[in-house]
Amino acid sequence: MADPTPVIDDLRAESDELDRLVAELRPEQWSLPTPAPGWTLAHQIAHLTWTDRSALLAVTDADAFQALVEKALTAPDSFVDEGAEEGARLPPAELLPTWRTGRAALDQALRAAPAGARFPWYGPPMSAASMATARLMETWAHGLDIADALGVVRPPTERLKHVVRLGVRTRDFAYTVHGLTPPTEEFRVELTAPSGEVWAHGPEEAAQRVTGPALDFCLLVTRRAHRADLALTALGPDADRWLDIAQAFAGPPGAGRAPNGADR
Repeated sequence: MADPTPVIDDLRAESDELDRLVAELRPEQWSLPTPAPGWTLAHQIAHLTWTDRSALLAVTDADAFQALVEKALTAPDSFVDEGAEEGARLPPAELLPTWRTGRAALDQALRAAPAGARFPWYGPPMSAASMATARLMETWAHGLDIADALGVVRPPTERLKHVVRLGVRTRDFAYTVHGLTPPTEEFRVELTAPSGEVWAHGPEEAAQRVTGPALDFCLLVTRRAHRADLALTALGPDADRWLDIAQAFAGPPGAGRAPNGADR
């Protein structure tokens, strides 16, 4: 069984990096619009705060988490926005420490989770490592929205390997959420990491393949860029279709970004 500590450590590092980006913002900057329609910087941090709290309940209080799921089912198209809106109404001096406290509590809960435990989520149940991976993916993606709004370029790090792994593992989910039948055969995915190393997933002999920069794949599966703007190549019709629908997050796919960098 894989030790979840490395990905939990990387989640902490990803969160700390984003914290440094927003820690010294002026109050008025929290109202800056981000590429997500209707979401300001405050909405982005509020969303991370809300999902960290959801994850903490999933790990520590299954009954309370189930109540959240039932609430979400009554408004499946709006509950995420409602959670972000509620937190975004807080003054930054309250929102920022609330986010910090929540993510620290989740960090401790994940480290204390029993080996082999699985926790409920809005999709399939997850292990501590999977939960940390999902939180890292969201922290990176929403951090990118914040960086875009501030005009800051965040260099990619080796932590993207977790987002890549999640993007590959959610291939069948992406087909399903679009009402499509997932392919029965595995794909080969070969992506160039920021270090120049190649991160490979799937059998070497697979007929259908995806290649390109790891950063571009992460942008694709978090729907932070349109496929037309990315240097990803697909070999095979099913692999090609996957690049049109790939997503690494639970819930509906949403509209995604427009091509040609129009909203970046």
